[in-house]
Amino acid sequence: MSTVEQLLPRLSAGTTWTPASEGESGDAVFRRSDGAAFAKVSLGAGAAQLDEERRRTEWLAPYNVGSARVLDWCATPEGACLVTAAVPGVPASDLPAADLLRAWPSMARRLRALHEIPAGECPFARPLSAMFDRAADVVARGAVNPEFLDPDQQDVPPPLLLARLQADLPHRLAQEAQDRVVCHGDACLPNFLVDPQTLQCTGLIDVGRLGTADRYVDLSLLLGNARESWRDAADARAAHALLFAQLGIDAPDDGRLDFYLRLDPLTWG
Repeated sequence: MSTVEQLLPRLSAGTTWTPASEGESGDAVFRRSDGAAFAKVSLGAGAAQLDEERRRTEWLAPYNVGSARVLDWCATPEGACLVTAAVPGVPASDLPAADLLRAWPSMARRLRALHEIPAGECPFARPLSAMFDRAADVVARGAVNPEFLDPDQQDVPPPLLLARLQADLPHRLAQEAQDRVVCHGDACLPNFLVDPQTLQCTGLIDVGRLGTADRYVDLSLLLGNARESWRDAADARAAHALLFAQLGIDAPDDGRLDFYLRLDPLTWG
C-alpha cells in the first residue's frame, strides 16, 4: 500500500476512493464513490499547506457562501489528508461559453458574498507585500512556470516581469490599504461550482489561499482565467460589464486588474 493510500480514511464496504485529479500544488485528489466527499492528500512539506487549507475551510463554512465542510483530517510525519463534503455542481470551467455567460452573474454574486464578510473577522491575511515577496522568491529560484504566463509574457525574462511590477508596487499597496476584503485567493473557474440545470453558482471550493487582500486579486483572476472560455471579444466585454455591475462597482480599475493578473503567475512555484 502506498503512502497516499495509507493516509486515505478507511471506508465502509462497497465505498471506495477514486482518483479525481491532481491539483496545481501537486496534491492527489480523490472522489468518494458515493459522490458525497473528496479527499486531498499531500506528502512531505506540502502537508503544511494542506493544513492551512483545512483551517481556512473550517473558518469559512459557517458563513454560508457555499464552501465545503471539513469531514476528516489526518496528519502524520509522511503527509496529511483533508476530507471535505462535496459541494454540488460542476466546475464553471466545464461549461460551454453560452452557459458560462448565463451562470456568470450568479458567480459574481457568490464572490460578492465572500467579499462582504467583515474583513476584521478573518484571521487570515494574504497581503500584497507577502504576495510580492513570494513572487520574488519564485523568480529567484527560477521556478516560474511559463505555461501560467500570458503569451505576451512568455518570452520575457521573469526578473524583468517582476521589476515592472515593483515599479507599480507603492501605488497598489496604497490601494490595498483602502480596500481590503476577504478574498478567495484563487478565484479561477474550476473553483466556482455551478448547477448544470439552473446555471446558478452553488459554491466555492479550494480556499487554501483565502485571506484578506485587495478585492482585485479575485477579480483579476476570474476575468483572466475565463478569457479562453469566451467565443469572442463580445463575450469577454459582456463578462467584464456583468461582473462589475453585480459587484456594484461603477468605475472598474483596469490598471489594478492588470497588475494582479500579471503578479499571480509569479507566485506559483
